[in-house]
Amino acid sequence: MSSFFQYVISNKGQIISLLLEHIQLTAVAVLVSICIGVPLGILISYIKNLGKPIMGLANVVQAIPSMALLGLSIPLLGIGTLPAVVMVTIYSLLPIIKNTYTGIQSISPNTVEAAKGIGLTKAQVLLKVEIPLALPIIMAGVRISAVTAVGLMTMAAFIGAGGLGYLVFSGIRTVNNMQILAGAIPSCLLALFVDYIFGIIEKLVTPISLQSGYNGSKEKIKAQRRRQKGIITVVGIIVVALLGNSLVSSFKKEEKSIAIGSKDFTEQIVLCNLYADVIEAKTDIHVDRRENLGGSEVCYEAVKKGEIDMYMEYTGTAYMNIMKEKTTSDMNKVYREMKSYFADEDLSLLDQTQFNNTYTLAVTKKLAKQYHLENISDLKGVASKLKTGTTLEFLNRADGLPGLCKNYNLKFSDSIGVDGSPRYTALENGKVDVVDAFATDGLLKKFKLVVLKDDKNYFPPYYAVPVLRDDTLKKYPELKKVINDLSKILTDDVMSELNYQVDELGKEPKDVSKAFLKKQGIIK
Repeated sequence: MSSFFQYVISNKGQIISLLLEHIQLTAVAVLVSICIGVPLGILISYIKNLGKPIMGLANVVQAIPSMALLGLSIPLLGIGTLPAVVMVTIYSLLPIIKNTYTGIQSISPNTVEAAKGIGLTKAQVLLKVEIPLALPIIMAGVRISAVTAVGLMTMAAFIGAGGLGYLVFSGIRTVNNMQILAGAIPSCLLALFVDYIFGIIEKLVTPISLQSGYNGSKEKIKAQRRRQKGIITVVGIIVVALLGNSLVSSFKKEEKSIAIGSKDFTEQIVLCNLYADVIEAKTDIHVDRRENLGGSEVCYEAVKKGEIDMYMEYTGTAYMNIMKEKTTSDMNKVYREMKSYFADEDLSLLDQTQFNNTYTLAVTKKLAKQYHLENISDLKGVASKLKTGTTLEFLNRADGLPGLCKNYNLKFSDSIGVDGSPRYTALENGKVDVVDAFATDGLLKKFKLVVLKDDKNYFPPYYAVPVLRDDTLKKYPELKKVINDLSKILTDDVMSELNYQVDELGKEPKDVSKAFLKKQGIIK
């Protein structure tokens, strides 16, 4: 526990910043869901024929896994705040719609008739009778949605929207339990606080005489309500201030600015910071760092749409996964054809880096010794006894496990998808026997694994290469030299060491990046 508090103290600035982002995102999603959900609930309470289709649609959406919905929204809405808010809003609608409908339907028909009898119009009946009486039930639905939204918003980090999920994803990626807890515990506490605040609001909108535990002491309850109103006022001011600050920040943009994205693993985030630091040091361009954007498809779509200006791609990944070409070990052919393909999308490829982060398979030293494993071919006689644990991308890609097994004639006993660093933990615990890995992965060194040689040269070259939008390069031509100069010094050994410092030593990618560049004399 002491190590957790040490981590929190040393990273308090980042944690507070991400917490505020989380509050902003959640507040916007909940407000939007209220603005949509309450009118829909009122609508279906008046027009009965719309009840089944609207409630049915809300139930169907609720049944879709959140990550699936988020993935489906990326091609339509892109990355960042918008798809995150839209996803959480959609998931928050069902309780609000259902409770609004239930609240209005539970009102006694005699009460409604009495209101009409004294001459109130339909609109007046709704605003002065039905909504006030249904408000406690409506607020119960809003309360459920708000608490759920806090947890769901951790997914926002997957598409670069920020929030506490950034710490959770980063911690999982680097097997850093302290980082996971630093994101999970504040998120949990925030959910409890939100539940408490909406619980107060729920009481405030409930007539005193209808509250549980009412004993006739109105003065005591009124005094309690005054305190509760004070708490809500303070919280409301804070939320409005945060939303106002976010709105102002969205309009304030650096005069010369680009956005660099990264995929969701250590090396990509290190590279994002390396290039961002160099660009900011060597030019007057500000860099917006969009880290943890999922896989290749997310970054590729984002750069095509102009939501980011640059990201680092791997030649083999683009060649096989994006271009859908057959595997080849010809480095020059892959780069040349990739450059031509990306040019058709108005994207420029700059010089390749000097490191080849190719795919490989890894096993524990014990298993390698037991079955005399050095090359991937050595698995052929024992594959039927072994279970693989690979990333979902590798499990399904043409240049991944299916093609590898076909090329090497391997038949494993079972293959399961385990994204990110948990597959290394599964390997260490004996839950799987073989994992996929990247050649420069710092976790290979951390877990002391044996890397099997690709003796049939199945995997294509995976040299990291900067991908920029043509219009960005045209606008800032000075980027070309700055980026190419950095790419020349990024070798296999350099990237392995930088990744190791993050994965094993627990350093932040931004700190590792700055320290390396200062040591090289590139930045001061």
